[in-house]
Order: sequence, then C-alpha cells, then structure tokens
Amino acid sequence: MRTSKVIALAFIVAAPGLVSVSLARAASECPISGTLSGWGINSMGYFNVASGGSCLFPIRIAGVMKSSSISQKPAHGTLKKLNVSTYQYTAKAGYKGTDTFAVQATGKSPMASGTSVITMNATVQ
Repeated sequence: MRTSKVIALAFIVAAPGLVSVSLARAASECPISGTLSGWGINSMGYFNVASGGSCLFPIRIAGVMKSSSISQKPAHGTLKKLNVSTYQYTAKAGYKGTDTFAVQATGKSPMASGTSVITMNATVQ
C-alpha cells in the first residue's frame, strides 16, 4: 500500500511538467493564397508570416502522397519536414522581405499520378 502512495505522489508531482508540455502552442497553418494543382502539375502559392514567426505548410493534393522532400531551401528562414505531407516554415528573426522555398511531392489519385513541385513565396513582415 505504501508503494502505491509513493507512485501516486510521484505522478502528481511530475504531472504539472507533463501538462505544460502538452499545452505548448503549436504553429498555426500558413495563410496561403493560391491552390495546389493535381499530381504531375507544378503549383505556386503565397503567404505572409511575421519576422521570426513559424507556420505549418500542409500539402493537400487529392489522392495518396507517396513521398515528399525539400527541393529548394528558403534563403531567409528554415523549412522542416514534420511528416510526408506537412512542413514547418520559420522566418529568420529580424528579417523582413521575401523568401521562397519549394517542396517536391509524388503521389497518385484516380485522375492522375506524378511528381509536383510546389513553390511557396513568403512575405516576411
């Protein structure tokens, strides 16, 4: 019985640290203008982000995505692959201006299949 009380107390003491991690604010989705085309067709989009800010760039093309990779890194920020269909862009703190990056994605839908290059143009404010 004493051991279970010690374990319960340890859990209660550790819980606040666990809660703060789970409540950490995730980056929101990039406010993109433009639409992604089908597989095998290149696309272009535009979005705004604050200097030093981050946002998520999910690739949403109908069908199944098989793979993706960064084909052009941003010059004034970082681009991190979170999973096969989602990337996180972070603008360099203190930088204001434009930045461009590209992601290459391969997939298939009932209508088409192929590789698409999605070029994103950021305005860092």
